[in-house]
Amino acid sequence: MQIKEFAQQAGLSPKTIRYYEDIGLLPPPRRLENGYRKYDEADVDGARFIAGARGLDFSLAHIKEIITLRDHNEAPCRFVLDMIEEKAKSIGDCIAIMQRMEAELLELHRLGQSFPKDHIDGKNCVCHLVSKRTRSLPQMDTVD
Repeated sequence: MQIKEFAQQAGLSPKTIRYYEDIGLLPPPRRLENGYRKYDEADVDGARFIAGARGLDFSLAHIKEIITLRDHNEAPCRFVLDMIEEKAKSIGDCIAIMQRMEAELLELHRLGQSFPKDHIDGKNCVCHLVSKRTRSLPQMDTVD
């Protein structure tokens, strides 16, 4: 199969497939006489694994390590299990941070309801609560 069908079956874009080939995550494809890439089911299986691991937020470096273990006939299962456990703990930590932030925001909102909402200088309004907050939560990376 050619790259378009391969991409569809693997759940990746052709651009991503080319990138993964360039960085050595996917092996170089076989080529047809006209230079087009040619893939088979084994290639699809490998690409699906990469797509699944990326969906679990595994880094490309960790995925490369898993593939390297496989290539050296070593079972990567323990490594993958450790990665899964580490990711689950990290998510749990993020959830706890977000829950604390949610509680703080709800409290600020409750307190802010008693402040005037038309002060420009910010000294006697809800903005004062935000600038004077005493609790500090770890900063989460966000996209505006």
